[in-house]
Amino acid sequence: MLSYLLATLTFAGVYALLALGLNVIWGMAGMINLGLAGFFALGAYASALATVALGLPIALGIVIAIAAAALAGALLSRLTLNLRGDYLAIVTLGFGEVIRLIAANEIWLTNGSDGIPGIPGPFRGALTPLQFNALSCGLLLLAVALAWFLTERLRRSPYGRALRAIRDDETAAAVAGKPVRLYKVQAFAIGAGLLGLAGAAYAHFTSYVAPDIFRPLLTIYIFLALTAGGTGNTSGAVLGAFLVIVILEGSRFIEPMFHGMSGAQGAALREIIIGSVLIFVMRIRPEGLLAERPPKPVEP
Repeated sequence: MLSYLLATLTFAGVYALLALGLNVIWGMAGMINLGLAGFFALGAYASALATVALGLPIALGIVIAIAAAALAGALLSRLTLNLRGDYLAIVTLGFGEVIRLIAANEIWLTNGSDGIPGIPGPFRGALTPLQFNALSCGLLLLAVALAWFLTERLRRSPYGRALRAIRDDETAAAVAGKPVRLYKVQAFAIGAGLLGLAGAAYAHFTSYVAPDIFRPLLTIYIFLALTAGGTGNTSGAVLGAFLVIVILEGSRFIEPMFHGMSGAQGAALREIIIGSVLIFVMRIRPEGLLAERPPKPVEP
């Protein structure tokens, strides 16, 4: 049971990194990104290939994953700077599906639908499963704390205030002399780097990645997490991610109460429960559990 709880907490940490990345892109800069699963997959595959195929250390594989996702985010943002709203959402959603299809079909690189097994984890061979889960959980929570600290500093900085100005009124920000296009590319790259970090963390914890893992439903869960926690609030992003994981995992224990249900019916029941709880949360707290507040400036 303890091992399961540690694994659940680790997955919550992965979701928290994803929510923090989305918060930079959407919550701070106002750019809709429905391609979260694509950047998540890019980070997971980049680190997996670096450590399995090239035999590089795990730390270097994670750095490569962050760099690959950030570069892809910067390029995608640069190519879509003139798109707004629904059009940007459609392009980013297409990007996520393109990455998944490449992973499924380029067998020479990704092993196709069979996925990449045997991805190394920190001291996996020298630890028991419980010890490995505990170590992975501790490292991931440390990464979440560091990501929270950096993004919170970013939010409170003059750069963060400029991003929120762009989000609220891009034209006014440009008239005020802010380099809107450059800031948007940078924000997208920073957020995508966090998504890539989440992907690498997931790959090294589970030791296996495959295309079916990175479906658009993941993007929906992260948007729900950020919206429920509080869009634009870094603490809200983390809280929302943990809330979604609690609902996802907690709903598993409700299925056995209904005897005679098939697997498909049980999965449908879980989705109903998840949706109902999140609707209730948004009903009583439409601005999120931790609403965005104007931050106090960081002392120089």
